[in-house]
Amino acid sequence: MGRQTAAQMPFSKIYPLLVNKAVRKGRAKGEVDEVIRWLTGYSQGEIDALAAGEGSYAAFFEGAPQMNPNREKISGTVCGVRVEAVADPLLQEIRRLDKLVDELAKGRPLDAVLRA
Repeated sequence: MGRQTAAQMPFSKIYPLLVNKAVRKGRAKGEVDEVIRWLTGYSQGEIDALAAGEGSYAAFFEGAPQMNPNREKISGTVCGVRVEAVADPLLQEIRRLDKLVDELAKGRPLDAVLRA
């Protein structure tokens, strides 16, 4: 079997990685959930259901109720890739969420992470 891209992986496999990245650095799961709610418009119940389901990471973004228009303000690098330079719209959304969780893990205040 070939290597899965992040977009093909189940959200249920990605979500714990996002949470663990922040929790290892002293942040709370609730803060990660708040970042996800801010970015995608999902309710907490929807996030919990998606985290327990089998849908792909791509389907998670494609089904988002309301992507936050302020997400355009997210810039910088994640894993050496400039978020604003990613040409593929889906991959850019994936990198944006990675960047938000990365900022959270680095100790940035939640209101700054959420571009408030």
